Amino acid sequence: MKLNSLFIIIINLFFFQPLFGNINSKIIVKVENEIVTNYELKNKILTSLFLSGQEISQKNIDDLKETVLDQLIFLKLKKIELDKYKVPKDQTRINTYLSSISGNDILSFKEKFRANNLNFEIYLDELDTEFRWQKLIYTIYQKKIDISEDSVDIEIEKIIKNQKPVKEFELSEIEINFNQETSMKDKIKELSDKINTMGFENVALNFSSSTTASKKGYLGWINEKTLSKQIYEVVSKLDIGEISKPIKGQNSILFLKLNKIRVLNSDEIDKEELKKKIIEEKRNDLFNLYSQSRLSKLKNNSYIQY
Repeated sequence: MKLNSLFIIIINLFFFQPLFGNINSKIIVKVENEIVTNYELKNKILTSLFLSGQEISQKNIDDLKETVLDQLIFLKLKKIELDKYKVPKDQTRINTYLSSISGNDILSFKEKFRANNLNFEIYLDELDTEFRWQKLIYTIYQKKIDISEDSVDIEIEKIIKNQKPVKEFELSEIEINFNQETSMKDKIKELSDKINTMGFENVALNFSSSTTASKKGYLGWINEKTLSKQIYEVVSKLDIGEISKPIKGQNSILFLKLNKIRVLNSDEIDKEELKKKIIEEKRNDLFNLYSQSRLSKLKNNSYIQY
């Protein structure tokens, strides 16, 4: 069965069956020994719309279906890899995250899922998989991800000694893993259309592969001296509120949004805060690099049947 035909059947289920009534769950994709069902696809699409405050409409469903299916395939690949390494569940981190996005009212947040006929347990399982995946990547690549504090201190001293006002940019990001099976031009158009219709923050929340996705892509204040030359040239030309053109990486596409700009004198710079930001940014860059690389290899070496 062709994928487009498959989606037509799935979308019909949205409107001709109760959202989560007693319908038989059908397998739509096999990923090694894992499966993706029409129920999972439907639940994730509706959950994405719910969390981003989007209307449940045919257009919004159509905008999400292919991207969500890709996300579910990558989720299954992560599960397979996590089972090999026996990475334990981190319930404390899950609870902390749920508290942060629910305004410290997890019970009401869970009730909203029930009221909207959404499966909260599937959502929890996805959170568990993502957090365990992050732990696995950090564990495997720990030595490569560790940043030398001495080298960061030297960077900061150079900034301070410059004694010139320093710009800081408040930024948000969307980073998407690039699948070579899809043309980069088509992927960029797809993401641009989503940003225009759903808004930058909602796209970051639902589709970004960066660790900032849970914060709707928010990166915070970034000192201009810590940005790479390529990123600085892009950001420095943006107006406040403007979104950058896509920045192409080896296996990813990055969009940046400039929220605010401020200028600090060298004596106003908080050294410890700047150090923390530089280390965090460098670690996140390396984490995303190794995570994307590992997922790409897993997909290329796995049997995936539609």
